[in-house]
Amino acid sequence: MENKKSKSVVNQSKAYIFAGISVLFWSTASTAFKLTLNHLNTVEMLFYSSLSASIALFIIILFQKKTKNILNSGKKEILNSAILGFMNPFFYYIILFKAYTLLPAQIAQPLNFIWPIMIVILSIPILKQKISPKSLIAIFISFFGVLLISTKGRLFNFRIDEPYGVFLALSSSIIWALFFIINVRNKRDEVISLFLSFSFGCIYTFILLFPNISMPSLHGIIGAIYIGLFEMGITFVIWIKALKYSSTTAQVNNLIYLTPFLSLIVIRIVIKEKILLSSIIGIIFIVSGIIIQNRIGRKHQVVS
Repeated sequence: MENKKSKSVVNQSKAYIFAGISVLFWSTASTAFKLTLNHLNTVEMLFYSSLSASIALFIIILFQKKTKNILNSGKKEILNSAILGFMNPFFYYIILFKAYTLLPAQIAQPLNFIWPIMIVILSIPILKQKISPKSLIAIFISFFGVLLISTKGRLFNFRIDEPYGVFLALSSSIIWALFFIINVRNKRDEVISLFLSFSFGCIYTFILLFPNISMPSLHGIIGAIYIGLFEMGITFVIWIKALKYSSTTAQVNNLIYLTPFLSLIVIRIVIKEKILLSSIIGIIFIVSGIIIQNRIGRKHQVVS
């Protein structure tokens, strides 16, 4: 009994370590986007980053001795990967990167982070789920945060400096939510699924770039590789590890809420953006709404 308890404690500690590493890497993503977009356009950045992610994931698959799983993929699985790869990384990151070219990082990042609330909203028409009054309150709280951030706190004037950028950032969260809903029933090995999705995303981006592919600057390629490894590829594998070691997903999922706050710190230190009070308060509202909704969801699962 004691051995089981001690093993459980060790596993949970490992889960927190892996989850913490993932959150730290994801907290640097918005800064990496802004810095790399100084040297590459959105399509170039997506091509080199998705290529880096694909290579990294393939190396992981080699070490895990799962290459046969790729070769044994049927036509239906390949088609599924082609569709998912079009959604994410291709369509999702093209829109997200474009949003980052138009918006300060402190605005683009939290608007994209609204995706858990978008899942709830999209689940109504897609999964025919009913929405409770408490869920409506949670959605309202998060979207109040969106308004605060988008208007930079100028709620009464309701002036948005870059409405198209705000639209793109929110659209990216909708695409991620759709991807999540479609992918939730995917029973394939997560790393294999990620590899195939990123490989197809890389192919789509190459087609979009061809024949105007040029050698990027050193800063551009380093930035794209960093994004490919630590926003897209390796970090997702580390996060999957955290979920597998944790006794419950909620215990590590809660660490995700640190991401937008840590991102603000990195944004301030590295790219010297002046962090607005409206950004901090807005993120608090967005995260609060997500936490409330997640608790409602867990209670619903227990009841049902």
